[in-house]
Amino acid sequence: MPEDSATPLHPAAPTPAPVPRWAWHRRLYDWSLSLAHHRHATAALFLVAFAESSFFPIPPDVLQIAMTVERRSRAWFYAAVSTLGSVLGGVCGWLIGWGLWHLVSDYFFRYIPGVTPERFAFVQAKYLDHAFLTVFTAAFTPIPYKVFTIAGGVAEISLLTLVAASILGRGGRFFLLAALLWWFGPPVKRWIERYFNLITLAATALIVAVVVVIALR
Repeated sequence: MPEDSATPLHPAAPTPAPVPRWAWHRRLYDWSLSLAHHRHATAALFLVAFAESSFFPIPPDVLQIAMTVERRSRAWFYAAVSTLGSVLGGVCGWLIGWGLWHLVSDYFFRYIPGVTPERFAFVQAKYLDHAFLTVFTAAFTPIPYKVFTIAGGVAEISLLTLVAASILGRGGRFFLLAALLWWFGPPVKRWIERYFNLITLAATALIVAVVVVIALR
């Protein structure tokens, strides 16, 4: 073969395709779900609930559902564990915002799903008028709760306000989940996974509407 041939003797290896963002997210979801069968599953539920309130992308709902389906009699206990872990994690998020945000903001915007500069600025603006209702709404619905806990620290809202609203919102969400699973059992699991977020959004809209009506009167 001539030396000036256009055909290379050792073709370069093809550039590997980037891993889709959803792929690692799905692996993390599956890993979280697998914790339900671990002998320290309750501790894992607490830690997932705690971490999700400040940086972890997978909500504790998925683990709570799996654990409750296996041990329905402990539905209320698992809801309490999720609530406690999530509220304490919310306090951690508030502390991050209050004391460390100037050091970690670039990391959060780049690597934590759901935390963007636009969302962060929007949440800070909302805190100026309705701190309690803002935290409650984020805690009860699928809105990224971690954005609100961290932004609450940056905006220096009252920590007592954050804790009270988080207890009502997170507790309401996790105990509603427990009630559905305890009452209807495993057959409702797939329905919950499909429609639970819609239920919480509708319930929050109703609560906000009632608050507005009371305020106007």
